[in-house]
Amino acid sequence: MSTLEDLRRLRRLRDRMDREYAEPLDMTELAHGAHMSPGHFQRSFRKAFGETPYSYLMTRRIERAKALLRRGDLTVTEVCLAVGCTSLGSFSSRFTELVGETPSAYRARDHRESAVIPSCVARTFTRPRRRPY
Repeated sequence: MSTLEDLRRLRRLRDRMDREYAEPLDMTELAHGAHMSPGHFQRSFRKAFGETPYSYLMTRRIERAKALLRRGDLTVTEVCLAVGCTSLGSFSSRFTELVGETPSAYRARDHRESAVIPSCVARTFTRPRRRPY
């Protein structure tokens, strides 16, 4: 069972993942930052936030990638690297899984209509979500 202090540590690490999503974050190091073993960290994070730490990090990366792709001034490869992914294939697969279309198709789509929506509202609707199979 998680203690209140464990939950505080997990929130701090989740906040760190939000800030440093483009950096290479090591899950074992994050676990040690929570004073947990890697396995316990994975289980505790999933219990607290509904997904594994790696899944959460990738969701943040894809969320940022969507914003960069909507701008249209970067290639898909540049966006992949800008959000901290090192493999274009893995990035494209995860993007397609979460968004429902390839990064290239998403970038090519007209996004002018969504530009008038305030960012605080748009974030709610553009956050990547796992699709059931």
